[in-house]
Amino acid sequence: MRPALLLFAFFLSLSSVFSQGIIRGKITNSVNNQPIGFANVLILNTDLGAISDENGNYEIQNVPPGLYNIRASFVGYKSSTQFEIQVTLARPVQLDFNLSEDASELSEVVVNSEFTRSEETPLSVRKLGTNEIERYPGGNRDISRVIQALPGVASTPSFRNDILIRGGAPNENRFYVDEIEVPVINHFSTQGSSGGPVGIINVNLIKSLDLIAGGFPANRMDALSSFFEIQLKEGRRDKMFSQLTLGASELTFSNDGPLSEKTTYSLSARRSYLQGLFRLLGLPFLPTFNDFQLKTTTRINEKTELTFIGLGAIDDFELNQDIPENETEEERENRLYLLDVLPVQTQWNYTTGVKLKRFRENGFWTFVLSRNMLNNQSIKYAGNDASSENNLLFDYSSQESENKFRAENSIFGKGYTIKYGVNYQYSRYFISNFDRSTLSSTGGVIDVEATSFFNQYGGFISGSKNFVGDRLLLTGGVRIDGADFAKTASNPFNQISPRLSASYQLKQNLYATLNAGIYYQKPSYSVLGYRDNEGVLVNQENDVRYIRNAQLIGGIEYLVPEKSRRFTAEVFYKKYSNYPSSIRNGISLANLGADFGVIGNEPVASNSSGRAYGLELLAQQRFYNNFYGIAAITLVRSEFTNPNTQGFVPSAWDNKFIVSMSGGKRFRKNWEIGSRWRFLGGTPYTPFDLEASSLISNWDLRNSGILDYTQINAIRLNPFHQLDLRIDKKYFFDRWNLNWYVDIQNLYNFQAEQAPILIPVRDDSGNILIDPNDPSRYQLKLIENPAGNILPTVGIIVEF
Repeated sequence: MRPALLLFAFFLSLSSVFSQGIIRGKITNSVNNQPIGFANVLILNTDLGAISDENGNYEIQNVPPGLYNIRASFVGYKSSTQFEIQVTLARPVQLDFNLSEDASELSEVVVNSEFTRSEETPLSVRKLGTNEIERYPGGNRDISRVIQALPGVASTPSFRNDILIRGGAPNENRFYVDEIEVPVINHFSTQGSSGGPVGIINVNLIKSLDLIAGGFPANRMDALSSFFEIQLKEGRRDKMFSQLTLGASELTFSNDGPLSEKTTYSLSARRSYLQGLFRLLGLPFLPTFNDFQLKTTTRINEKTELTFIGLGAIDDFELNQDIPENETEEERENRLYLLDVLPVQTQWNYTTGVKLKRFRENGFWTFVLSRNMLNNQSIKYAGNDASSENNLLFDYSSQESENKFRAENSIFGKGYTIKYGVNYQYSRYFISNFDRSTLSSTGGVIDVEATSFFNQYGGFISGSKNFVGDRLLLTGGVRIDGADFAKTASNPFNQISPRLSASYQLKQNLYATLNAGIYYQKPSYSVLGYRDNEGVLVNQENDVRYIRNAQLIGGIEYLVPEKSRRFTAEVFYKKYSNYPSSIRNGISLANLGADFGVIGNEPVASNSSGRAYGLELLAQQRFYNNFYGIAAITLVRSEFTNPNTQGFVPSAWDNKFIVSMSGGKRFRKNWEIGSRWRFLGGTPYTPFDLEASSLISNWDLRNSGILDYTQINAIRLNPFHQLDLRIDKKYFFDRWNLNWYVDIQNLYNFQAEQAPILIPVRDDSGNILIDPNDPSRYQLKLIENPAGNILPTVGIIVEF
């Protein structure tokens, strides 16, 4: 057997010696989609390159397998560089470039643009490419975790993918895939928020990701902390290609290719096998998730392009009541507590949309039509005994569906840009909710079933222009939004949203930036559609309002284009108003969203305010001399008012500081090693009300403790840190590629402090003990709840 293994290893090491790769694509004008002939395409730091023909097509042959930065340029246009392009033997690389005309009069100059600067958002934009996403250490090929490497983004020590940006809550972000909004990007998503344990979008199909953390463009709406612009890869135009990924928790299949001469497709499907794995480990919960993804691109003619996307997920969460062998007392307590608390849950969601782009000589029209839907069901019986309806604690079912239309016109002139557009959205929210678990706080059982419909409408206009010999760029815009969910919101003039940005070139590759803007976001559907037992839309009666956020950002940016380096420093201030607060608990909903379940399904008042402010530093090295890295430091405070407290108190997202460093090195023979280290300040939490929690009447309804909201976020956790490591090895063959990787999260097994858990004291039979001094109460105790274990993952990726 040993000689056979040695022979196989020898074959792997020599298979690529006599073969070379190919890079081909098309170069077009980003404004009118016209092909650019005779443009230069260079593989940086090599002697390889090509010139496009009169149709904009180019091809570079005899490229050794490896990772390259590739630049396209032409006189009178800003050059464009695409980083970390993987060349293999199994298929030619399909690499297209869209070049923007230089606004200056110096038509004989080729403008360098290593780090693309958008006219609409000249600051607070971070970019990641395909390879940066796929091989990110600790990301486990999950886009939601990869995002946590970017500056200003906080992460948690738990296994959730909550995205917390510059002190904002996880529900303040919006996600666009090929300019189509996708509201849900995580499996087992928290309704009314955005977090979850596993991302939905398959990284195999992602071309690039842009994070916009401030200075939002006027054509984007309904977010307070960030917008994510995700661009999917276009399917191959020459022949079909497939990819099979076997990971620690799921199996993924991807495929792309041509459907016809004018249409390409890319698709993926993923199936998890966590349920079987968790059952073998004896865990009390058994999750299963599935997802699918599809994109087609049709070039109807040279001026018209039609894109279709479809994404969806199906999630099931069951309980495992089997008793593991050799269970310790601590493991037994935790298992029984989780079985008492966790519901049986089913969730599915999808988004479908089409985008029509119609080019003309000086710009283009964009039309977007989409539909998305989220179905969320959760049920819990006392003692997990479903034999009697008397044991039913809650039975929750809801649906959120949105139908959206957006039309935008982009006009590009000599040194200026003008955009305007309109949008309309028709939404349906269905809820069926029986809940005895809130009996102590509401004074009665909740039993309601109803459907609500909402209309939302808006428009915008924006423009940008260069001054002072193109050293000064001014960008301004205003949008206006309205909706019929309440009286104040129905008047769009109550939600006028102006914004202004400036970028000034102080010297070559050194820029100063400034932005001021006001942004609005409607509350979640669980807030808008909440009804009492009489069917009244309670929060409509309370005149719930759009949440308002006024932002001020200033910064400086220094580029080193010849070495693909970037340094930025930004200060930011965010002022919140009209934030919903819970009438039952007297706390701002800005503190909620980092747990499973539903946020906002209760009476609220738009009377909370908040602020987040801080400093953000970034040093980024794009792929250069086989090295890459990102280092970011964020100092941030996040504070909100609550009806139960006086003045501002720290929010649940108040980390104080965030440090993130990631980098990697590519070695000979296609070995690569990367690591990430993060260090975050501890967040505050609210302690339990032990007196109220121990009452038998309360515990039997909830199976969990009641928080003491008079001490909202009064205790702060210790800081936490974690080191992740990833090792990749790739093999390139004439018809297929092989990549195996080892990804280790929390390499040195740091145990992060989390808020303690309140559990009942039980006898040997599992029965809860009654307090001998007060028969109306149970005996309860607090136990530590550390997070963090070494989590190794081994994966295999086969491309053919």
